Amino acid sequence: MNGVRLALRTLHHGEQHLCDGLLTVADRHRTEHEVHHVAHDLAAWSREHVRRLAEAAAGHGLDLDDPGGDPSGGVLGALRRKASEVVGRRPEPGLLLLRDLRDLHLAATYNSLHWEMLAQAAQATRDKGLLGLASSCHPQALRQMRWTNTMIKNLSPQILTSL
Repeated sequence: MNGVRLALRTLHHGEQHLCDGLLTVADRHRTEHEVHHVAHDLAAWSREHVRRLAEAAAGHGLDLDDPGGDPSGGVLGALRRKASEVVGRRPEPGLLLLRDLRDLHLAATYNSLHWEMLAQAAQATRDKGLLGLASSCHPQALRQMRWTNTMIKNLSPQILTSL
């Protein structure tokens, strides 16, 4: 497997992981309305990235299966939503939210680095299709990082000093 194919596979997996994580966090922290709604919006970006990466990978002879599952659906999603309503009023969910935001931030950072590597490889190989893909998706990955970082900055003082 060449490096470009490896980068496509890694990014596809990373974006799917971030999408799943965002949807899980949105359901887990349903009572935090900004987190719930923005996480759903950001997950849609990652879902679109997954789709576009799969299309680009096909052009490079790589078949990336899209699991297409929605972790917020089904019985487990319903249980997560109910649990978030019950524990949403206790102080410990704040720590859980900070942990979840940290994990999302690290996943978004991971993806951002890989978008940059893909862009560099696309420039080196003069692959305009991959360069266009990276140029269009990487700014959204950076916005996902900035959102998680901002949420951590805004929430951590209140959560950590109230324990």
